[in-house]
Amino acid sequence: MPAVSVQDLTKTYGEGTTALEDVSFEIEKGEFVVVLGPSGAGKSTLLRILNGLTTPTDGSVVINGEEVQGRRSDVAMVFQLHYVIESMSAYRNALTGALSRTGLLSSIFTWYDDEDKQAALDALDTVGLLDEAEQRAGSMSGGQQQRVGIARALVQNPALLLADEPVASLDPKAATEVMGYMRSAAKERNLTTIASLHQVNIAREFGDRFIGIRDGEVVFDGGEDALTMEAVDDIYYGEGGDDPMEVLGQ
Repeated sequence: MPAVSVQDLTKTYGEGTTALEDVSFEIEKGEFVVVLGPSGAGKSTLLRILNGLTTPTDGSVVINGEEVQGRRSDVAMVFQLHYVIESMSAYRNALTGALSRTGLLSSIFTWYDDEDKQAALDALDTVGLLDEAEQRAGSMSGGQQQRVGIARALVQNPALLLADEPVASLDPKAATEVMGYMRSAAKERNLTTIASLHQVNIAREFGDRFIGIRDGEVVFDGGEDALTMEAVDDIYYGEGGDDPMEVLGQ
């Protein structure tokens, strides 16, 4: 049984604006999949449907044998913006990943059990921030804050990790570092991961498999060897596609 099964997924907004049209694919447990495509292709809509934040117009998403119908605690999300609580330490931010198990009141009074506390420390260690666990998040760099966001997602103990343009606001060095930690975390935990990215060079370095979306439709699905320049052309350089130099991260 695949970890994720997307079948005939369609999402239409408002007066007939189609964000996704008849999208289908399956992902095996532990795969690190990168979704590529120009701005407005439907990448974020796809991730929001996978996360239960958006309801599809048609089709289905099944995760570990259960159809997605609203938010699920076993699906964690890393966003483009870090969304850390700047006044709190990296450790306290990571601990908030346990909110689905402890509740808001317990969080306010820091009533976390020892297992959750250890999970937060382990997650910070996984993203290379254990020594900075007590550092205030607001004093950290953008790359470090995003790694705190990854740690928070790991504490959630998800079956599926989603990341929506997680390095779009970072410089190339920080972006590569963040993606390296995310991939290492996924491989260590055999965690199925789907990340949308804009930069093909960074995607090639970290993805196991690539799904290309343009105008709401899947136009590519394959591994690194199949992601040739011709395939990149097909994903990006259609009507409304991006500038080639921008796509390649230059």
